[in-house]
Amino acid sequence: MFLKYFNLKYTILVLFSGINFVFPQKVGLVLSGGGSSGIAHIGVLKALEEYQIPIDYIAGSSIGSLIGAYYAIGYSPKEIEERVKSSFFQNAARGNLNYQLGYLFKKRNTYASWFTIPFDPKDAVIKNLPTNVINSIPIDYYLMETFAGATSLSGHNFDSLLVPFRCVASDIKAKQSIVFSGGDLATSIRASMSYPFYLRPIKIDGKLLLDGGLYNNFPTDVMYKDFNPDFIIGSNVADKNASPEDDDLYMQLRNIMMSETNFKPVCENGVLIEPWCDVNMFNFEKFDRLIDSGYAATVRNIPIILEQIKRKVDTTELNKKRALFVSKYDKNKFTFENIEVRGLNENQKKYVTKDLFYKQKEFSMSQLKRRYFRLAADERFRSIYPITVFDSLTNKYILKIDARKEKPLFIDAGAIISNRPISEAFLGIQYNHIGKVGFSAYANGYLGKLNSSSHVKLRMDFPGRTPFFIESNSTYSHWNYFNSSILFYDLVKPAYLIQEDQYTELKIGLPVGNLSLLDVSAGAAEWGNFYYQKDDFTKSDTADKTYFDYYYAQVNYGINTLNRKMYATEGVMFNARARYLQGNESYYPGSTSNKSVAFRDKYTQPWLQFKFTFDGYLKTFKRFRFGLFGEFVSSSQTFFSNYQSSILSAPAFNPTPESQTFFIDDYRAYTYLASGAKIITTPFKNFDIRFEGYLMQPFNSILKDASGNAKLSSPFLYRHFIGMATMVYTTPLGPISFGLNYYDKYQYPVSLFFHFGYIIFNKKSID
Repeated sequence: MFLKYFNLKYTILVLFSGINFVFPQKVGLVLSGGGSSGIAHIGVLKALEEYQIPIDYIAGSSIGSLIGAYYAIGYSPKEIEERVKSSFFQNAARGNLNYQLGYLFKKRNTYASWFTIPFDPKDAVIKNLPTNVINSIPIDYYLMETFAGATSLSGHNFDSLLVPFRCVASDIKAKQSIVFSGGDLATSIRASMSYPFYLRPIKIDGKLLLDGGLYNNFPTDVMYKDFNPDFIIGSNVADKNASPEDDDLYMQLRNIMMSETNFKPVCENGVLIEPWCDVNMFNFEKFDRLIDSGYAATVRNIPIILEQIKRKVDTTELNKKRALFVSKYDKNKFTFENIEVRGLNENQKKYVTKDLFYKQKEFSMSQLKRRYFRLAADERFRSIYPITVFDSLTNKYILKIDARKEKPLFIDAGAIISNRPISEAFLGIQYNHIGKVGFSAYANGYLGKLNSSSHVKLRMDFPGRTPFFIESNSTYSHWNYFNSSILFYDLVKPAYLIQEDQYTELKIGLPVGNLSLLDVSAGAAEWGNFYYQKDDFTKSDTADKTYFDYYYAQVNYGINTLNRKMYATEGVMFNARARYLQGNESYYPGSTSNKSVAFRDKYTQPWLQFKFTFDGYLKTFKRFRFGLFGEFVSSSQTFFSNYQSSILSAPAFNPTPESQTFFIDDYRAYTYLASGAKIITTPFKNFDIRFEGYLMQPFNSILKDASGNAKLSSPFLYRHFIGMATMVYTTPLGPISFGLNYYDKYQYPVSLFFHFGYIIFNKKSID
């Protein structure tokens, strides 16, 4: 009897074991949204694989859709970790570009603007408000590049990925969640991640879609309905909506937009993992801590999971499957044979096509990357969205670009606020147009005690394999230099020097690679100076007047990868210029002059000028950077009619922001060599403490003789030092700086300098 019972029990056990072999447990993984906290999902994946827990299906919302999609197309947890730690991902998440992908050729000139607002006068004011904080173009390209191959390999069916996958987005018009089970994988993820006001929403099938977390931030219902797994593992990194306060607009909007989500697995068998995720929603820098948190939280739940899931996954076999799947869609095998452009008129389509598709020749994914970001740098486009389509007949790809024009007008506004009398306001406006060529018209104005100026510019951009621009610009500047110390500043006392500068220039430029620019220009200018020949002038004295009317031609080559317009901490700037000048001097003596004879249009010997400037930064160790500066100027310039007019036209050494607002004779010379060193420490984000020192060595200093004329000193007789120690906080509008400056050849060598805004002016003709 016992043997019969044993044999029956054994038979049943074997039978059920066989059933379990034929019908193994299926496990679904659900990843919530939560902004940068979603990086913790990587730690969850690491722990599950380490304990050989199977993942048969995966679903996600927002950042969870991105991490889940990585896994679904065959990336291991380690590879996903490497992805999110990469500089490209980190920059794309903030809407920035790696400097290697910058395009100096189409970079806007640097002015004192705090912000730029695109504007369309045909639209109501509220429609002109920006809808997103960051630039979506880097993210759009990144997703396309990453997921295009897997999309074509799966036949646009997410069930055919290595791990069947689902993600959700939100249709804000219908106020419902949209589930993606097929289509373009990159576009589906992009829709799921379109967090309101941070990342631009996109349209799919005519529906404007936003972040999946608005209506379904934890799609366990989708997992259960579409895949019906035996066990659901959920990873939740989302904050619950706090109660809105009457003075908290963000929480009010969040509660209006977001539906409450049930963060529990729907099926009977399931476990919820909740890693530590107390970080800012858009702070992607604490990846190590977040990944460790996800790993630790999962390990704590492993005993519960192992009680329910008996099936194990062979990691070696899994990695082989991954390698095989990925090898079938390797992006390096991509060849594009055609381009289709949507959203623009025919002439505008030709503009885009000429920038991307040179002579209708095929190109690879690596070639596309450089071309794409060149086009993306064009400020005339609000967005360019890429989609790849596989042509099964040719085994090649078609690139579809969904482009949108930017609003035609840009408004620039800014100011300089300072403890010294250099404060000023800045306003600029630009009009943009796209046809077969690009056209822009720009005008700005500065208004202040030190500097008042206006600048107008017309530019035409010609696309193609070797693009180029033709630009015409005119500038008028009025400079009124005051005494360097406020203690000695008197509103009634006239300035010891006033300069007026006006010039018109024609320029042709073309890119040399992505990061450098070569331009050739020619222009005509008048440089007027009004000054006293002695320091003890009175109100009744009249100033000397010197005018220099001249023509010039120059060649300029520049590289610029600096990360900021002022107070840079990363990158390199190098500029080399050769210039030829020829003109006439006119002189009208004033009451303080020891000369009484005026003259007009006196021929001045032409001269050549060469100028080389370098400014670069090295990251030494955490929170410290080291900068190097160098400048060399050589000029064959001859003297003007007196010392003052000669020194006024000499090249100036102004390496620090405050030095640009002074006129100090000793820091001017026809030929000089200068070097500098910078030590920068960053105690916390956007706050720098800078120590800078510069040494200038004139080959021959310009001196004043007994009769008031200029003369040259003996070679290398004098040298000069400039130092700066300052604290800088870089705000979204501009830098706030407070510090000390030292000028060894000035009557008041130490100055206390505070400013908010950019110490940037319209270029002088003589510079």
